[in-house]
Amino acid sequence: MINKKLINPNSIAVIGGSNDFKKPGGKILKNLLEGNYPGTLYVVNPKEEEIQGLPCHKRVEDLPQVDLAILAIAAKYCPHTVDVLAHQKATGGFIIISAGFSEENEAGALLEKQIVETIHQTGGSLIGPNCVGMFNTHHHSVFTTPIPTINPLGVDFISGSGATAVFIMESGISMGLTFNSLYSVGNSAQLGVEDLLEYLDESYVHGESAPVKLLYVESVNKPEKLLKHAASLIRKGARIAAVKAGSSEAGSRAASSHTGAMASPDVAVDALFRKAGIVRCYGREELVTAACIFMQKPLQGKNIAIITHAGGPAVMLTDTLSNGGLKIPHLESPALLEKLYPGSSVANPIDFLATGTAQQLGYIIDACENDFSTIDGMAIIFGSPGLTPVYDVYDLLHEKMRICTKPIFPILPSIINVKDEIAHFVSKGNTFFPDEVVFGNSLAKVINTPAPTEENPEYYGVNEAAIRKCINEANNGYLSPKEIQQLLDAAGIDRAGEAVVTSIEEALAAAQKSGYPVAMKVVGPVHKSDVGGVVLNVSDEARIIKEFNRMIQIPETTAILLQPMLSGSELFAGAKREPKFGAMVLCGLGGIFIEVFKDITAGLAPLSKEEVRNMIKNLKGYKIIQGTRGQEPVNEEKFIEMVMRVSALVTAAPEIVEMDLNPLLGSKNRVVAVDARIRIEK
Repeated sequence: MINKKLINPNSIAVIGGSNDFKKPGGKILKNLLEGNYPGTLYVVNPKEEEIQGLPCHKRVEDLPQVDLAILAIAAKYCPHTVDVLAHQKATGGFIIISAGFSEENEAGALLEKQIVETIHQTGGSLIGPNCVGMFNTHHHSVFTTPIPTINPLGVDFISGSGATAVFIMESGISMGLTFNSLYSVGNSAQLGVEDLLEYLDESYVHGESAPVKLLYVESVNKPEKLLKHAASLIRKGARIAAVKAGSSEAGSRAASSHTGAMASPDVAVDALFRKAGIVRCYGREELVTAACIFMQKPLQGKNIAIITHAGGPAVMLTDTLSNGGLKIPHLESPALLEKLYPGSSVANPIDFLATGTAQQLGYIIDACENDFSTIDGMAIIFGSPGLTPVYDVYDLLHEKMRICTKPIFPILPSIINVKDEIAHFVSKGNTFFPDEVVFGNSLAKVINTPAPTEENPEYYGVNEAAIRKCINEANNGYLSPKEIQQLLDAAGIDRAGEAVVTSIEEALAAAQKSGYPVAMKVVGPVHKSDVGGVVLNVSDEARIIKEFNRMIQIPETTAILLQPMLSGSELFAGAKREPKFGAMVLCGLGGIFIEVFKDITAGLAPLSKEEVRNMIKNLKGYKIIQGTRGQEPVNEEKFIEMVMRVSALVTAAPEIVEMDLNPLLGSKNRVVAVDARIRIEK
């Protein structure tokens, strides 16, 4: 739980405070004093009488009651200190800076567990241990610098790494970002990223709370909680960008199915963020650039006017935005061109030359705002060769960014030549972008991140009773063809008619019933094609007999499956259970394409229709599904239904750990499962 004593304490005690600012206990006390903390400050150190002008207590037992305690002492002393504070001093908030806990060894983990149990007993809140602390508008309880400009409408930042938090803040401050709070969770012994996000969600008031949330996450421990509160915040009007560092491929290396091999834990994180509406970033610069984009007016379309007085950066930005799916529409305006110097261009990029003036920039901005209906936002590149001061340009930008209804993104690359002018621009509350390519990539990510999935979407119904009966009666491992048929039928998944045979006589009868030609596949081996266990277009009895005699001798083969030959584009759908995340559903092009191109998209079950539609449209091979160069298109609605039914099946049967429908055959009328593999673990 997160309580008031952690967020807005009336009193704070620094345990292990020091006169040495090079020590965490000294620096954290200094930051509190310089931050003009309005409450009462106490300090504890057995070796000092006075620390930084404050009287020093020798022992925690000597303290009066105190709301928040910050511990900067050796790990071995922390459990007793916390016990005294929690039970004798009514302390409800704890920040433990100290290291030497679960991140170090088993003995440290036991100390950490003891501390958490004590704090739980009294309903307290703990940040850390092994962290740099926290700050907000009430107190600056961190031992690091810089302390950014504190702004209630700035950024809330939650980080799993203290050092990374400092580096990200440094980058953000240099671009004009202000911060409302920082929470460095360290070992997350009690409160992790998800818990703090829950607090930010439950306390959020749009227009009064910080509208931008940044996350640096090293492990997602409570994905369901993260999804719930991130999506809730975004629906309320907040924006969230996150870096998730680190991913393990061990699980995917051990998997035997196509789905399992490609559905790594990192793919699950990607799917989680997309479902929540979180913009996923892969580095510090991307993260703070996304935050600066969030601080501008929202872009309501994909059409950008690039306004520049330098050709090279405009070309690079044009390429970056175009590659990211945004558009740079051609423009024409003889009237605007007449107001610019000869040699200028308004075609887009709008180039008003290195000698262009602030007044001319104003004409261009007004035209983009009022005259060009095809423009949704403006990216303005303005640097300087250092010949003259250009304060007037930045003052104009400041004014236009406030009065224009379309967003203006200032790209200011001259961080040395006009550093004073940029500092002047930032001092007025503006953010800016020093690099056009980083900006372009981040803007594309922001625009292409979908909104959170709807709260109560409609799902395809499945026969849950029949699904549960099949699962309950089945053994762990790969299901038999008969069990698979029962599950697919219960989920309403269209499948090819098939027969499982163990003798030549049964094979001939099945082929006669379905009609020639047929496909023959071994039952038993996991990868049928690799062992010569798939034969297509078998068109007569003699071939049936020949292939049956050969295939039944393939190691691990228990039977032969016969199906009528079908035609269509090869597609794929599957699912994998990912620990903590639940069922992850994938779709893409099928057959060998899944191995060669690995063109798949993933989502976390249960999936809404809109989520599945976006998954399919984001496939690189989407044009094949649409039909290209005379090829028959796939019935997209049927494909969507197929993926949604897979989602419904694995939701009803969480025991399914891996599932492949590969290939599916898609035509303009039908999407049908030709081959299926399902493995369960109860």
